Amino acid sequence: MNRSETITTALGILVLAGTPIGDVRDAPPRLATELATADVIAAEDTRRLRRLTQELGVTPQGRIVSYFEANESARTPDLVTRLQNGARVVLVTDAGMPSVSDPGYRLVAAAVAAGITVTAVPGPSAVLTALALSGLPVDRFCFEGFAPRKAGERQKVFTALAEEQRTMVFFEAPHRLAETLAAMAEPAAFGPDRPAAVCRELTKTYEEVKRGPLAELAAWAADGVRGEITVVVAGADPNDGPELSNADLAELVADREAAGEHRKVAIAEVAERTGLPKRTVFDAVVGSKKESRASSTNR
Repeated sequence: MNRSETITTALGILVLAGTPIGDVRDAPPRLATELATADVIAAEDTRRLRRLTQELGVTPQGRIVSYFEANESARTPDLVTRLQNGARVVLVTDAGMPSVSDPGYRLVAAAVAAGITVTAVPGPSAVLTALALSGLPVDRFCFEGFAPRKAGERQKVFTALAEEQRTMVFFEAPHRLAETLAAMAEPAAFGPDRPAAVCRELTKTYEEVKRGPLAELAAWAADGVRGEITVVVAGADPNDGPELSNADLAELVADREAAGEHRKVAIAEVAERTGLPKRTVFDAVVGSKKESRASSTNR
């Protein structure tokens, strides 16, 4: 070999492996294969991983390391180095898909930045399962993760989401569920009558889906609720808001134009926000300008 030549090691692969959210029988077949053949398994909880591998009848051959919120930043560089040296690293969390409100985002971002291939073993998802079971619209939705723990910050988040028209999915700890539902039911947030569903212990023995207005769900949760919780809240009904006049619509467009938006974009944004056709908003702007000119002429 020529001395100027260098030996290059093929880069490894990072595998994000979805794990069951309750019933181990939901584990995808590829999960067992990946756990058995990985060079390194990074697990949020190594004890849970060992229970999972026992239930799947798998004996991991690779090294098992912990990878959780407290050591995520410190452990990521080492895992990236292993990936750069050709290792196949499988990342698993306690339940569901890594990086979705679980450890994993930092490692994925670092692996992508290093040019490493990232793939996934799709698995059960509490977000999609709860959404499907909620009975609420599923054509458009957004995932909001865990609400802030502090009451003031939590209320700001819910107030900011009050006009969100997509169905919203949240995670919540059981001991905070009652106060979170009560905060959601505040008039400045989603309101007491907004339809919602609390999904508890999904796919497990005591699975329960409680549906109803937020105020009723808050009262139900006041006595205490146990288990893993996912909350689904209906989006705002665009027809429930105050009826806007042509002048109101024109003013909303004008405000956006003043902030630097092109009129066409401003009209589209106002139409999206109000749930009205773009043509209606456009006509309102044109009509308002005609009224303004007529008023100036009559003076």
